[in-house]
Amino acid sequence: MTKAEIVERIYGTVGGFSKKEAADLVDAVFDLMKQTLSSGEKVKISSFGNFVVRDKSERPGLNPRTRSPITLAARRVVRFRPSPVLKSQVNGS
Repeated sequence: MTKAEIVERIYGTVGGFSKKEAADLVDAVFDLMKQTLSSGEKVKISSFGNFVVRDKSERPGLNPRTRSPITLAARRVVRFRPSPVLKSQVNGS
């Protein structure tokens, strides 16, 4: 599902919004999530899951083309952990 499809679904389901307002609403939610995760906080959406920022330390790796050893830089990654409600819905329980 793309962002445009999310906007279409919100526009069709909620009503009372123009497509532009629905798009602005989706953008505002995603921007808020990005800002929150950038500051190191987690985003918890009830019955959906948690988005958590994790720090990964520097580690050794291999260049896939030359197979020579390289060092992968330290970085921050976003991890999603689905809620039990979402897991059961996806698994059809």
